[in-house]
Amino acid sequence: MVGESSEVLPAVGDTRVNSSTDVCWYAMYTRSRHEKKVELQLQEKGIESYLPKQRVLRRWSDRRKWVEEPLFRCYIFIHVNAKDRLRALQTYGSVRIVSFNGRPAVVSDIEIERIKRILNEIETVQSCPPVSEGDIVEIVRGPLKGIRGRLEELRDNMRIVVEVESIHQALRFNIDGLDVRVVKKFNKDK
Repeated sequence: MVGESSEVLPAVGDTRVNSSTDVCWYAMYTRSRHEKKVELQLQEKGIESYLPKQRVLRRWSDRRKWVEEPLFRCYIFIHVNAKDRLRALQTYGSVRIVSFNGRPAVVSDIEIERIKRILNEIETVQSCPPVSEGDIVEIVRGPLKGIRGRLEELRDNMRIVVEVESIHQALRFNIDGLDVRVVKKFNKDK
């Protein structure tokens, strides 16, 4: 990408750490709605953490208000060595360190900086699960809520195909990617 560092990113879940004293970023899973509490407790313990937040307009019956919410629900990033990783896990509301094959997954400095940069430059950012063409998705909001279909194409909006099996036909339409969730991942190997 233009303007990006030419440094090679480690593979997802890369767990290579030189020693127990090396300080690395890790993603820590928290209890639901405990991200801010965990962040505050980590600060009190002197543990460096990063909780990416987004501004969201919330509506109540009597008012609207802009509030800050975690960008990634139930996750906070911690910058620690092996010893402090254990201290971080002893924080009320923390659950576990994100791991792959039983080893803590290291989050690169570049990924953390990329998140910070995006949040500083873009006003409206929302996290979403990765989706691939062929995935079975369900519409989660709007007048079509509950309808399932196959993701046909990824562009500005997602193109979804909903089958009408009884007449061997299908409907194809575009929908905002934030309005769908993946129900079943497409397996290319089958």
